[in-house]
Amino acid sequence: MTFASDLKILYHLALKPVRGKDHAARMESFYAGQAEAYDDFRKRLLKGRQELWNMIQAPEGGTCIDMGGGTGGNLDYFGERPRNATEGVPYSADRLGGLGKVYVLDLSHSLLEIAKKRIAAKGWTNVETVEADATTFQPAGGPVDVVTFSYSLTMIPDWFAAIENALAMLRPGGVIGVVDFYVSRKYPEGGLARHGWLARTFWPTWFAMDNVFPSPDHVPFLHKHFDVLHFEEHKAKVPYVPLLRMPYYLFVGRKRA
Repeated sequence: MTFASDLKILYHLALKPVRGKDHAARMESFYAGQAEAYDDFRKRLLKGRQELWNMIQAPEGGTCIDMGGGTGGNLDYFGERPRNATEGVPYSADRLGGLGKVYVLDLSHSLLEIAKKRIAAKGWTNVETVEADATTFQPAGGPVDVVTFSYSLTMIPDWFAAIENALAMLRPGGVIGVVDFYVSRKYPEGGLARHGWLARTFWPTWFAMDNVFPSPDHVPFLHKHFDVLHFEEHKAKVPYVPLLRMPYYLFVGRKRA
């Protein structure tokens, strides 16, 4: 990936106006010009995705939905795990992660076109792209085992509706995994990290230029609706801005029976 490609991404992130009458149109406006170079830059910007997949134990033959999965880049992490870590037995090459079905859901047509190319190149026969809304989509096959949001929850205006929809589609005991940017509440409860006034003010303002909205309520909402299996809070470096550290979290929870 060249510096020129990075400049193109940075232009779309910081300067290019985002236009559209609805959320789907705004998503396409934002991503259409950067879809081809999207994955490489995001690997340096979006931390914790591999760690999230490593925390999730999906049942063999189960169903997984990656909400806001875009180019399908997240699935590369999931497919690297062997069926049996001790024996080192890999999954069948044509079936990602040994799962029965994997949906990559997104509203951006341009990103899903990249996902389709990735799926074809990998030869995954159990992966399907879906151009749909994360707040309303329900899979035809019924309850699912795993739902993930990888840096997509902050881009969904009705994020609470997306979480509630994920809760509705999960089977009892099913797992949700989320990794995303966030800011803390001014007075967080339960031993959660507290960010200073500058972080709580700067990051929402800076991200809002791209219609990304880090919220102080994501983490408490997830803790309220799911049994917590794993939770971490971190800060990540920003490419080309050495002094800034963006707060992000990883959450894995189970739907209560």
